[in-house]
Amino acid sequence: MSAAHQTRPSTLHQAYDTALLDLDGVVYAGPAAVPHAVESLDAARAAGMHLAYVTNNASRTPEAVAAHLTELGVPAEPGDVITSAQAAARLVAEKVPAGSAVLVVGGEGLRVAVRERGLVPVASLDENPAAVVQGYDPTVGWPQLAEAAYAVQRGLPWVASNTDLTIPTARGTAPGNGTLVAAVRAAVGVDPEVAGKPLPPMHRETVIRTGAKHPLVVGDRLDTDIEGAFNGGVDSLLVFTGVTRPEQLPEAEPKQRPTYLAADLRGLLAVPAEVTSKGDGAYACGGWTVAPREDGRLGFGDERGTDPYAGLRALCAATWAAADAGRPVPEWRKALAELGL
Repeated sequence: MSAAHQTRPSTLHQAYDTALLDLDGVVYAGPAAVPHAVESLDAARAAGMHLAYVTNNASRTPEAVAAHLTELGVPAEPGDVITSAQAAARLVAEKVPAGSAVLVVGGEGLRVAVRERGLVPVASLDENPAAVVQGYDPTVGWPQLAEAAYAVQRGLPWVASNTDLTIPTARGTAPGNGTLVAAVRAAVGVDPEVAGKPLPPMHRETVIRTGAKHPLVVGDRLDTDIEGAFNGGVDSLLVFTGVTRPEQLPEAEPKQRPTYLAADLRGLLAVPAEVTSKGDGAYACGGWTVAPREDGRLGFGDERGTDPYAGLRALCAATWAAADAGRPVPEWRKALAELGL
């Protein structure tokens, strides 16, 4: 978990010029802020870190997202918000003539993004669109999905803002845009081009709009946020206020391994403990040392640190090193249980 940006001061908000923050499950869950998010972001901003909000959710406009953040106590301007709708609209604009009609299956955020690129959003194949763009919106139903299917069957280019199967809400996990895309895919047997995280179009859109030099991706998902950081060649902080659970990490594939771990956004303000190899498959981090035992299990030594996520980093270093070397991964579940996560 060594950082690519090595010449850093002690804390993450001093080390990186820009935090590229996911929203759902990181800053807020539904209408409410995630615990500790507001004060942590306020402190990072006050110390000079640029905060940019990068979301795969294409349903709302940057203006609406910025207003929601400001209401929660996180001051934001529309220009601070980068959405997969914007990345998708740029992809579509590169495929069709300027001023073309585009069939939009999604919400206002997607329609605004399409207009921003000089295209005309329409709702029916009868309006002669040149392409189809699809993004999440809770109002999308069978009629809209059917229009997308009809258009794709005619051979129109099809771009999806993202294919996240789920989204976190205040009431729990709900179906995401990926489930709606899958419905169209099942009907037509064609895959869309995808713009959102973890794919390069979203990273390109983010860099264009933020001008970040040393960004840190902050997210709650391995398959979008962390993999997107990997694809972009930048460091990442995984927080556990959204969908990812600690037990998903020890056997994560290389492209889904975060640089840092933290319970929540207070991790931006913390000094990240270094992970060090102790030899013979043992690793230490933040006062925790984990090593293989004779029975093939990983176990922690008698000395324990105060941050269980530092222990999780040490545990992951041990399992990842074994996997990367082609060795059997030691049994890690009992060790994880010792961390109380």
